[in-house]
Amino acid sequence: MAVSASASLSKAVKKQYMELPQGEKVQAMYIWIDGTGEGLRCKTRTLDSEPKSIEDLPEWNFDGSSTYQSEGSNSDMYLIPAAMFRDPFRQDPNKLVLCEVIKYNRKPAESNLRLTCKKVMDMVEDQHPWFGMEQEYTILGTDGHPFGWPSNGFPGPQGPYYCGVGADKAYGRDIVEAHYRACLYAGVQICGTNAEVMPAQWEFQVGPCEGINMGDHLWVARFILHRVCEDFGVVASFDPKPIPGNWNGAGCHTNFSTKEMREDGGLKAIEDSIEKLGKRHRYHIRAYDPKGGLDNARRLTGHHETSNINEFSAGVANRGASIRIPRSVGQEKKGYFEDRRPSANCDPYAVTEALIRTCLLSEEGDEPADY
Repeated sequence: MAVSASASLSKAVKKQYMELPQGEKVQAMYIWIDGTGEGLRCKTRTLDSEPKSIEDLPEWNFDGSSTYQSEGSNSDMYLIPAAMFRDPFRQDPNKLVLCEVIKYNRKPAESNLRLTCKKVMDMVEDQHPWFGMEQEYTILGTDGHPFGWPSNGFPGPQGPYYCGVGADKAYGRDIVEAHYRACLYAGVQICGTNAEVMPAQWEFQVGPCEGINMGDHLWVARFILHRVCEDFGVVASFDPKPIPGNWNGAGCHTNFSTKEMREDGGLKAIEDSIEKLGKRHRYHIRAYDPKGGLDNARRLTGHHETSNINEFSAGVANRGASIRIPRSVGQEKKGYFEDRRPSANCDPYAVTEALIRTCLLSEEGDEPADY
């Protein structure tokens, strides 16, 4: 099993330094999305005292030419603090700070999808949109081979691994447990986890989160996962189809509701939203992975619990549909629905914004409206 060289460094030696007192100073790790729309970057600065709110955090800058975000001749980009969490790696009073990226001219970077998402969420805040996202991922060795798989072959076929227990069924649970506890410590709204259908594939769920918080909390949960995997010397992959062939892909199923949907008789609002989504399938497919649908084309084949990327479908308790209405929602006539199309490497800001634009702002056509 290929693990990173740094994983073999003594954690006991590191621990003696991490236990040294830090005085009044605070370490703030600034986190941002790079130019790929998928990768995360981070760097740390010292603050003189513990920040109590976002307003206490200074803007910062970085070299955008090294993150696929600018040219070398004009490389300064700005980090604008957007959400703050406790740091589970350095622990209190240190912070994780999720940032928006803006360019030298104060316009958002191309990969900064949070700005428009926030604007759209503010337009519908009286409808209290809730989201819950189910983030699937695959644990890989540093050589790209799935964790725990035979080096020159494949494990037994899918069947015993989903929610599995035992050394021959659950591959890498230590990582899952560490990530879960780190998210709880940080204040991320993580609400569950389970082993998935393919061995070495896992899922965690974040939510319910209202409005812009969905994207903020999922991105920080992803960052924490990458950092936990770094400590263990392995890699977390959000590729929507990491292993070709008869193996499940990885998605980020998105559950959505509004205040009206959650109240008695809300099924009517759910059905209205699904009808709108059916007329705008191509727009959503483009928004649901960072490559405009190309990544998802490998996953949404109509097999392995997915719908076909070219067709829209909806059904009660149907995991082969684009949109699934949970059976309990059909019985109670209120609740939420699940959009099963987003890929594991989607940008949650793009996904949640698209749902609001179509379902609540009643936009039509293949392009988003400009407000």
